[in-house]
Amino acid sequence: MILELDCGNSFIKWRVITTSVRQTIGEGVVDSNAALLESLQALAVLSLRYCRLVSVRTEEETSALISLLEETFTVSVASAVPAREMGGVRNGYEDFERLGLDRWLAMLGGYHLARGACLVLDFGTAVTADFVSGDGEHLGGFICPGIPLMRNQLRTHTRKIRYGDLAAERALESLVPGRTTVEAVERGCSLMLRGFVLTQLDLARSYWGADYSVFLTGGDADLVSGIVPEARVVPDLVFVGLAMACPLS
Repeated sequence: MILELDCGNSFIKWRVITTSVRQTIGEGVVDSNAALLESLQALAVLSLRYCRLVSVRTEEETSALISLLEETFTVSVASAVPAREMGGVRNGYEDFERLGLDRWLAMLGGYHLARGACLVLDFGTAVTADFVSGDGEHLGGFICPGIPLMRNQLRTHTRKIRYGDLAAERALESLVPGRTTVEAVERGCSLMLRGFVLTQLDLARSYWGADYSVFLTGGDADLVSGIVPEARVVPDLVFVGLAMACPLS
């Protein structure tokens, strides 16, 4: 079995797959190393042979997690590292090591699946857009706050904005002008996100016409999937790239 981890700033996404047929044994999202161990140890069957991860956390945090996994499961851990070029994709950053590893792996995965030009949109704590040409050149990208960041900024800096997650979920059942604060905030943030996506699509069309693929990934991808019907929603796109960056042999 293989343990794969995507360690973001806020959460750790994990899955356990079989070595041969890539069947998923278990998966989830946790907010701490302790919660990760608890989730893994709760699996009915767990026999890890390999572990690979991508992390955007500090070196100290990443090293602590790797040590914990090695000690707990007696398994070696491969960690994705920056690269100038991999899988036919050329990193477009002036300093390639500064490009977020999660973005890099999502691009590798998207280009691998598309076999051509692609726009990769990742909807997490932050929202990212990256453009990869048909010959594998990363043309650059954009980063903006995701829904959680936008919401939390309004809650933090505006005293009268106070509501829970359930109210937020209900507010997004429609996108007509809000008649309560929660509706106005949630729908406003959602429309900002949609506007960002439509701008990326316009830019992609200016590059490649209709000859490109769109990939949506990340926890909030469903919020915009309706306005990009041609897009492929691939929740585990980073793991596709992770397998390329950390092969088993």
